[in-house]
Amino acid sequence: MKGGQFSRLWGRQSTFTVATLVFTTVFFWTWENNPLLISLLSVQEQFTMHNTDLFVDSADSSSLLNPKEHQIDQEDATTPKDFDNSIDSANVHPSERKENPVCNYAKGRWIADSRRPLYSGYKCKQWLSDMWACRLTQRTDFSYEGYRWQPKNCEMREFQRAEFLKRMQDKTIAFIGDSLNRQQFQSLMCMATGGEENSEIENVGWKYGLVKPRGAIRPDGWAYRFPNTNTTILYYWSASLCGIEPINVTDPSTEFAMHLDQPPSFLRQFLPHFDVVILNTGHHWNRGKLKANKWVMHANGKPVTDRKLAEMGNAKNYTIYGIVRWLDLQITLRPKLKVFFRTISPRHFLNGDWNTGGSCDNLTPLSKGSEVFQDESSDPVVEGAVRGTKVNILDITAISELRDEGHISHYSIKASNGINDCLHWCLPGIPDTWNELLYAQL
Repeated sequence: MKGGQFSRLWGRQSTFTVATLVFTTVFFWTWENNPLLISLLSVQEQFTMHNTDLFVDSADSSSLLNPKEHQIDQEDATTPKDFDNSIDSANVHPSERKENPVCNYAKGRWIADSRRPLYSGYKCKQWLSDMWACRLTQRTDFSYEGYRWQPKNCEMREFQRAEFLKRMQDKTIAFIGDSLNRQQFQSLMCMATGGEENSEIENVGWKYGLVKPRGAIRPDGWAYRFPNTNTTILYYWSASLCGIEPINVTDPSTEFAMHLDQPPSFLRQFLPHFDVVILNTGHHWNRGKLKANKWVMHANGKPVTDRKLAEMGNAKNYTIYGIVRWLDLQITLRPKLKVFFRTISPRHFLNGDWNTGGSCDNLTPLSKGSEVFQDESSDPVVEGAVRGTKVNILDITAISELRDEGHISHYSIKASNGINDCLHWCLPGIPDTWNELLYAQL
């Protein structure tokens, strides 16, 4: 009798266990094979998934953008001041860093290298904007060009353009982000061509809709194909990494819905054609930029009314976490896709802001030191977002913080009197190193 009861009880438990396993397997299979599932969650549900990492106590802090000076720029996003949970979890031993179990590429030092720069600042006119080519300005000191980054725990192979193009044969590399990603795109074009003009390289922007509209200053991006290796390098301007669409298409003065819970339509449309994607955002997350662009925050297809989400720091973090998780699902479907999220590029305004007399006049390389000792990233938002995903971090914040002498400064050929550019970099310059770090991790 006791044995019969035990058998019946064991049978019920076994049936329940099997049913649970089947349900769990089906659930996770559905989750992994339906990348749009995350977009079906409500804003409240997505917040519940990771609200300890998203919420910030104050949207009026710039410790990430300039951790040593704690300045705020109208060009820059506001960033977390008390980011307790993500900062605590960001203190990861280098052996636990996701992108490489041995080498932390962001920990190391700058060393002098007489073989630099990697291309000529005079000759790369086909790819490099005049406003960033400091060799074409009145600047006379170019000592900032003569350094390379050396990670502490590994040797970083020197960039060889022929090898790079061979490795990227039949592949498309896409930079998507703000003007700092445009700088990295132009830097890679100069590095891949040696800074020389090349009439054989094809402009294939039309394939991606990157054609200058009538009346526009420039197209939304550029795409170039190297015919010998069938390698395409492109850039698309998306300063917020949000889906942006006009609220009233018939009104020329319409505002634009800034969908915090949607990736840019360009990325959704063309991601299947990309093999390597490099994303960035940060410097446009402020009220001045939103007003100038006529952006209105939306989520779940409606204007944002949640005051917590509407805070600039929270909105930015929510968008970064959301697009990383969306891309993580895409990589599950396409395991060969490589995605990098670049950390924020520091700015170096002293004694004011970009429009209040702030400047960056230092010309002495490495006056702040030459070495990065920390294991964690100086951008805990991006580091926290990619943790546990298949999206890689391209960590450039701390190493760039040491290079305040490499900015455009007051040498910009288009700058107004008293206006300094301490956000963008001279090229050749620091963004070349960002591409060397990318090359090392591909």
